Amino acid sequence: MSNDKKKVAWVTGGGSGIGLAGAQALAAEGWTVVISGRRKEVIDAAAADIAKSGGKVEAIALDVGNADHVNFVAQGIIGKHGRVDLLVNSAGLNVPKRSWDQFSNDGWDKVVNINLNGLLYCMHAVLPTMRAQKDGCIINIASWAGHFVSPMTGPAYTATKHAVVALTHSFNMEEFRNGLRACCISPAEVATPILKSRPVPPSEEDMSRMLQPEDLGRTIAFVANMPPHVCVNEVLISPTWNRTFL
Repeated sequence: MSNDKKKVAWVTGGGSGIGLAGAQALAAEGWTVVISGRRKEVIDAAAADIAKSGGKVEAIALDVGNADHVNFVAQGIIGKHGRVDLLVNSAGLNVPKRSWDQFSNDGWDKVVNINLNGLLYCMHAVLPTMRAQKDGCIINIASWAGHFVSPMTGPAYTATKHAVVALTHSFNMEEFRNGLRACCISPAEVATPILKSRPVPPSEEDMSRMLQPEDLGRTIAFVANMPPHVCVNEVLISPTWNRTFL
């Protein structure tokens, strides 16, 4: 993005983890950042911290699994700022009971509704505006699990992250004609709060050797700030000490 125009980014899951790190990195580089998340108190606190550092930030409570609410929030952002240059889909979750022997329809639906449906709802909500601008970037936070199947993440999470990778490439195959581009960032283990939902949470020592949220924040900012003629289709990133190699 050039620095001679207003740059507006919408970051879902922006209250913690990768989303918050991305919002912080973008705000530090002059973007106007709108963060959304399910818990109002969390995103309000995150926005306050970003604002303390001089960032231009707003917070809007949102359940991305509700298509009507997604459209309402998107139209509010567009109505206020006149544009959306960047969408970062970072909202995501997993469930503790995730293996095949613990499988439940409710757990499956919960993961699919946020990780896949919600991501698609947000993409679809900003698409008309980006098409009209003939410019726009979407960054979807996928996962190492979107490439490599592991029992650690469970079938629902694995399936949704594979789908996010495919969906991102499908978007680029069609929307390049409109000057739009999308990137799926597929990180291996990142030391974020979602790890607490694992059946066996990792130790502090293990987490210290994982990717850190700020590593992904820098990656998000790198992709976002590439010029419009550049599409970074995918980033596959892992810690040097990668536990999947053990």
